[in-house]
Amino acid sequence: MNNPFRYEQAFARNIGWITPEEQQTLRGKRVAIAGIGGVGGVHLLTLTRLGISKFNIADFDEFDIPNFNRQVGAMMSTLGQPKAEVLARMARDINPEVEIEVFPAGVDAGNIDAFLGNADLYVDGLDFFAFDARRLTFAKCAALGIPATTAAPLGMGAALLNFMPGRMTFEEYFQWGDLPDIDKAIRFAIGLAPAGLHRPYLVLPSSVNFEEQRGPSTFMACQLCAGIVGTEALKILLGRGKVLAAPYGMQFDAFRNKLKETWRPGGNSHPIQKIAIAIGKRQFGKLQQH
Repeated sequence: MNNPFRYEQAFARNIGWITPEEQQTLRGKRVAIAGIGGVGGVHLLTLTRLGISKFNIADFDEFDIPNFNRQVGAMMSTLGQPKAEVLARMARDINPEVEIEVFPAGVDAGNIDAFLGNADLYVDGLDFFAFDARRLTFAKCAALGIPATTAAPLGMGAALLNFMPGRMTFEEYFQWGDLPDIDKAIRFAIGLAPAGLHRPYLVLPSSVNFEEQRGPSTFMACQLCAGIVGTEALKILLGRGKVLAAPYGMQFDAFRNKLKETWRPGGNSHPIQKIAIAIGKRQFGKLQQH
């Protein structure tokens, strides 16, 4: 090969926004990503291009045609292939030195310690409706003192929440408790983006169906999420820059050209959130009648 891979050369254009020393720091960090389809796949490739060289990735699913509109690894050539294996291959094609441990059965109580035990950061890429896996991973992050970030692709924008060690936890913010999945979905949707910037331009409300566990999506939103998560990862792993931690959050909507920082002390127990949850439940009830 005329141009063998060299880490310093491959990521030289990062230098300037980060120092050479910081680049080497990122090189040694390990990021765990659960869910490697929509946002998770583009998170992995973004962080790989940032120069992070160690990952734990988990996903039990395979690529299918309905993934084509938003999932970076979904192509005719990858149909029927495991998502985690495809994305690991893509990351290694960027950085042949990258270390990736694949968890092909997803995350569960049996492997959560191995999945998160050596991670410096957890990035949430799980499906919106993966309530049990999401609760498990965020609770374990809180117990282990691992920073955790989630960016939700909403409409044509992204909503960010960070859960930092010693600060408000995922459960304290969303307050799922033992509620039915429908209630968890409503609380999750409203808690992710209190500003609700995406809601006014949903042109077909019937495309959102919590009971059937489906909703619309765009690749633009996934890409915006990855840019935000990549930047949050840089700040958290290098200890440089302001990191918003729950109950603070942020939503950017490219369609509406708007950026909004949010603050919901008490999480979903905040009076505004209680009203929004009540409205959400009422709207869901109306949809069920049609």
